[in-house]
Amino acid sequence: NLVAYGWARANLGKGDVVLTTEMEHHADIVPWQILSKECGIEIRYVPLDRETMTLDMEAFEIAVEDASLVCVVHTSNVLGVRNDVERIIQLAKSRGKGGKGAHVMLDAAQAAPHERIDFPELGCDFLALSAHKMGGPTGIGALFTTTDTMETMKPFISGGDMIETVTLEGSTYQKGPHKFEAGTPRIAEAFGWHAAVQWLDRHNMEDVHAHISSLARWTAKQMRDIPGIRIYGRHDLETTSGVVSFLHEKIHAEDLAHLMDAGGFAVRTGHHCAQPLMEALGVSSTARASFWIYNTMEEAEAFVNHLRGVVERFS
Repeated sequence: NLVAYGWARANLGKGDVVLTTEMEHHADIVPWQILSKECGIEIRYVPLDRETMTLDMEAFEIAVEDASLVCVVHTSNVLGVRNDVERIIQLAKSRGKGGKGAHVMLDAAQAAPHERIDFPELGCDFLALSAHKMGGPTGIGALFTTTDTMETMKPFISGGDMIETVTLEGSTYQKGPHKFEAGTPRIAEAFGWHAAVQWLDRHNMEDVHAHISSLARWTAKQMRDIPGIRIYGRHDLETTSGVVSFLHEKIHAEDLAHLMDAGGFAVRTGHHCAQPLMEALGVSSTARASFWIYNTMEEAEAFVNHLRGVVERFS
């Protein structure tokens, strides 16, 4: 929302193209749809390659040439697939906007808890992440950008701390990020997030990713041998994250979740705030198992064994 209403509203208009993908969370689709109606920008979507379960990079290479802004999910919250964000950024900067270069925003909410991210090294213009995906509180997140880019952004929520002076004739605003933070900030949540980041910082993020990815890849491999189970994603890649989305050909996802819960295993069901991706996959919802730093191989084995028992009993 901050990129859409703080930057794009001030810098894009009729004829500009925002390029995003079918893999996005609704948070990276809905703001552009609203802004499209307001400002006349055009939204284009890069499709999912249904065979490889990855972004169609051939389509991206063609579409990026017209784009003023490229918005891409770093790691899918449904498929566990890590997009080749380094290549995406390079292509956007070299070919975007007719060769002038496009701005790039990455949704890194799913990536930040799983791997080391260096914002300056990536070279994108915006990078968004969420506290509760990193073991922190809900209701707070962050947007990384550069000082130069921030100077081109306008405040879009008014109140309290974002002002510098207020008179009856008009107002002036704070400099830097403060001009976007209206009202009382989420103080308790910020302290909680700080504690979560400190805890994560004590771990080697390469080791964290290797642990989580190995659990998800092992689990997906075992699940493929269970009759009627279909896995969505790419779990043959070491870059995969810790999510395994799946369905059974006869047992509804909601029923499957209740049956797994009876064994002490929590899985999420639904469209996972990614309805266009569900449509691309040809389903209305999936069940999703998620692994993180605290999960063990013993838990993964128990999960697979319980799922196998559920399928044998109810299918």
